[in-house]
Amino acid sequence: MNAQRLGTIVGLELTQRTRSVAWYVLLGVFGLLLVFVTSLSFLAWGAVDEPGGAIYSTIVYITLLLVVLVSPTLSGNAINGDRDAATLAPVQVTLATTLEILIGKFLAAWVTGLAFVAVAVPFLVLATVVGGGAPGTMAVSLLVLVFEVGVIAAIGVALSGILSRPLFSVATTYLVVAALVIGTLIAFTLVGYTTRSVVTNHYRSIEYDQYTGDTFPCMPGETPSDEYPCDDDVEVRCGEWQTSTYEVPRFDHVWWLLAANPFVILADATPTQYDENGNPNDLFGQIKFGVRAAQQPPELEQRWDDCAPPLEDFRPTPEEIIDRSTPSWFVGMALQLLLAAGLMWWAWARTRTPAGRLPAGTRIA
Repeated sequence: MNAQRLGTIVGLELTQRTRSVAWYVLLGVFGLLLVFVTSLSFLAWGAVDEPGGAIYSTIVYITLLLVVLVSPTLSGNAINGDRDAATLAPVQVTLATTLEILIGKFLAAWVTGLAFVAVAVPFLVLATVVGGGAPGTMAVSLLVLVFEVGVIAAIGVALSGILSRPLFSVATTYLVVAALVIGTLIAFTLVGYTTRSVVTNHYRSIEYDQYTGDTFPCMPGETPSDEYPCDDDVEVRCGEWQTSTYEVPRFDHVWWLLAANPFVILADATPTQYDENGNPNDLFGQIKFGVRAAQQPPELEQRWDDCAPPLEDFRPTPEEIIDRSTPSWFVGMALQLLLAAGLMWWAWARTRTPAGRLPAGTRIA
C-alpha cells in the first residue's frame, strides 16, 4: 500500500465533500443543537453537586446519536455513487489498488464523521471545566467515540462497495446501524423474557385471627414500647409453611447481547464517577449499572418467615454491583471490528478489477 496514493484518494474525497454548501450547513445545525442541549443540560443538572459528569455524558451521547444518524448518509454511497457518476473507473485504471481505494474512502468518511466530534469538543471542555467533570472520563469517552465513528464509516463504505445501488446501500447501512443500536435492545428484551426460570417462594405468617382485642404478641426480637405495644406473655402462633412458584426472566443469560451496542460500549468503557452513596453521577455510570445489574442472577429459592427475627436488609450499592460484575466493552469492540472487517473484505472482492461478474445494469465507465 502506497501512502502517497492513499493520501491522494483521501484528499480527493475530502475535497468533494467540503465543496458542498450543505456540508457546512449540516455542521452549523449540529453546533446549534449542541448549544441548545448544553444549555438545557446546565439547567437540568445545575441543582446537583458537581454536575459536570452528567452534563458531559449527555453531550457525548447526543454527539454519538447524531453521528449515528448522519454517518450512513455520508459513507453509504462512497463507492457505488462514484460508479454511477462514472468517476470510479478512471481511478481504478490508475496505479491505485482496490484496497487503497477502499481504505482511502474509509479514512475520508471517518474524518468527515470526526468533524462532528470536533464541533462538540468545545462544549465537552466547557462541561468538564465549569461543571467539575473528570479529565479521565473525557479522554476515554472521546477515544471510544472516535472508534465508533470509524466503525460506522467502515460499515457504510463497505456496503457501498457490496451493493450496486446507492439508495439500497444507504438504507442497508441504516439497517445495520439500527440493528446495533436498537436491535440489540430488542433482542435482549425478547430473548430475556423468553428464557425464564421458576422461583420457589416459601413463606409462613402469623395467625392473627387467634388473637382478640388489642393484645398482640411481641415478634421475635421485638420489645414492648409505647410506639409498638405488644405483650411478651402472649404466645406467637405461626401458620403452616406454604409454597408458591412464579417465573422470572433470565436476563443474566442474555446480557451479552448488549455488548455490541455502541451506547453500551461507550458507557461500559468509560470510568464511572460515584457520589458518596455509591450511585453513579452521570449517564455513563447509569447505563453501565443497568447492564451490569442484568448480569446478576435472580434468587430462585426465597424464604419469608414472619415468626423469625427480621434479617438485615442488605442491598449492594451500584458501585459494588459494578465492581463485582464483568466488563464487556472489549468484546463489543471486537465484534464490531469483525463485522466491519468482514464487510470491507466483501467490498474488496466486489470492487476489485478485473471483475469476473457484475450485476446487470452496473455502470463501469
